[in-house]
Amino acid sequence: MTEAKKQIVDNFGRPHTYLRISLTDRCNLRCFYCMPEDGVELIEKPNIMSLEEIIELSRTFRDLGVDTIRLTGGEPLVRKNFGYLVEELAKLGVTLKITTNGITLDKYLELFQKIGLRKINLSLDTLDKAKSVFITKRDYFERVMRNLEKSLEMDMEVKLNIVLIKGVNDNEINDFIAFTKHKNLTVKFIEFMPFKGNKWDWSKGVGKQEILDTISEQFGTIQELKNPRHSTSSNFKVDGHTGSFAIVSTITSPFCEDCNRIRVTADGKMMNCLFASSDTDLLTPMRNGEPMNDIIMNAIKTKKYSRDGMDVKMDADHYEKNRSMISIGG
Repeated sequence: MTEAKKQIVDNFGRPHTYLRISLTDRCNLRCFYCMPEDGVELIEKPNIMSLEEIIELSRTFRDLGVDTIRLTGGEPLVRKNFGYLVEELAKLGVTLKITTNGITLDKYLELFQKIGLRKINLSLDTLDKAKSVFITKRDYFERVMRNLEKSLEMDMEVKLNIVLIKGVNDNEINDFIAFTKHKNLTVKFIEFMPFKGNKWDWSKGVGKQEILDTISEQFGTIQELKNPRHSTSSNFKVDGHTGSFAIVSTITSPFCEDCNRIRVTADGKMMNCLFASSDTDLLTPMRNGEPMNDIIMNAIKTKKYSRDGMDVKMDADHYEKNRSMISIGG
C-alpha cells in the first residue's frame, strides 16, 4: 500500500494548497494604503531569501500538496534575476500567478507566455492619471495602461486590483465597470483593510453592498457568477459586458471558512493569515539544513478560523502588531 501524500491541513480540516510568496519588500510606488507615511524599515539583504531558497522552499510546499503559487512583493518584478526565478518555479508543475503594479510588465510578458504564466493581477486604483500620481506618489500611469493593453492583446487572464477608499476613488466604481464592456478582464474591488501604519478607519471604506447598489443603479441587472472553490471574492457580471467584476469583502463579509492560503514573506516567515500578528521562521531552519515538513505542518495548526481571531470591530491593538502591507506581500 502506498503511503498517503502529506498535506498541509489546519485544525479546522482545511487543506492549504495555495502559497503566496513575497519576493521583496521593495517597491517602485508609494501607495498610501500599503506604504506607511513614514516609510518602512527595509529587510537587510542577508535576511532576504535568495532565489535558490525561494525555489527550494517552493518545492517543499509543492511536495506537501501546494498546487498554486502567487508571486507578490513589494513589487515582485523589481527583484534582481526575476526571469531566472520564474522559469525555475515553472518547472515545479504548479500554477503560477503574479500580482504586480505593471510598471515593468512589458519586459516579462513574452517569458510569461513561454512558461505558461497567464494569470496576472494588476494593481490599478484609478483610471485618472492625476489621481494615480496622488495615490502612488509616482507618475507611471501611462506606462501601466500600455502594459495592461499589451497583456490583454497577448491573451493574459488579467484582474485589476482596486482598493476602494471613500473620497479618493469610490466615484470611479462605474467607470471601472464600463471598462469591462469590451475588455476581457475582471475588475476586482477590494474593501479597505487595516495594516500597521496605514491609518485605517472603516469610515473611509466602501462595503460590498454599497458597491453592488452603485453598479446596479447605473447598469441595471447584475448576474451573480458561480465562485470558484476557495475564492476570496464574490464574482459578478453586468449583462452584455465582455468582462466581469468581483468584490473582496474582507471587512463586511469575510470568506474565511474555505481558506486554503499560506503566505511567506520575503524574509522567510510563514504567515497563516493576512492579518496574523505572529509568524513562523522558515528561513533559519532551512539554512541550518533542518527538515522543513514538520515545521510547516505544525505552523498551520496555529491558524485561527477567521481573520486571525479578530472580531467584527477589527481591533487596532491586533492589526497594529502586524507588519505593514508592503512588508507582508500583496
